[in-house]
Amino acid sequence: MNGKAIVVTGAQGALGRVMVASAIATGAQLAGVDHARAPIPASGEHHLEIGGVDLSDAAQAKQAIDTVANHFGKLDALINIAGGFTFETVGDGEPATWQRMHALNLLTALNASRAALPYLAASPAGRIVNIGALGALQAGPGMGAYAASKAGVHRLTEALAAEWRGKITVNAVLPSIIDTAANRASMPNADFSKWVAPRELAEVILFLLSNAASAVTGALIPVPGRV
Repeated sequence: MNGKAIVVTGAQGALGRVMVASAIATGAQLAGVDHARAPIPASGEHHLEIGGVDLSDAAQAKQAIDTVANHFGKLDALINIAGGFTFETVGDGEPATWQRMHALNLLTALNASRAALPYLAASPAGRIVNIGALGALQAGPGMGAYAASKAGVHRLTEALAAEWRGKITVNAVLPSIIDTAANRASMPNADFSKWVAPRELAEVILFLLSNAASAVTGALIPVPGRV
């Protein structure tokens, strides 16, 4: 991973922050992109943070990816973490929720990937890793809008892998419940030890970015933790 130029979307979220730190620890050049305009933790030759980007807008996504590629002079990997979650039943919910989940989870990954494709194809080891969801394999009550959007991420992963085979590897990790402060607050009586720690998920993603995973593409990899 040393010297590879990597973009992480949703970099200021719970998983994004861990992913950024984990990638930097391997010696990678890291750019974080996020919708939030939070204080920038670092910016320099090997670490860049870009805030205020709506990745559901194709033009903004392209501008952000172009900025990163120009900054590092290349782009080797894209990790699409940006997204969101809403628990809402179909009958009691609103169509706007489905549109929001589609925009947050699928359009962000689509737009960032499309913008990154020319740069990744020029890399000797171009990689895309998306964040899918085990819950999208079979939707439960209240999971319809979220599961549908993440199922779209799964199909996007497969389509990109087939279209760019031999040039870019494209895979997705499918976690169960990620152990974050927000998830603990929403499910205070759960057994947190069974959930997937962000660091555990980051390690799987780092493997998929590595040279050791050069033969892995189009895979939807379950990361269920101990659930």
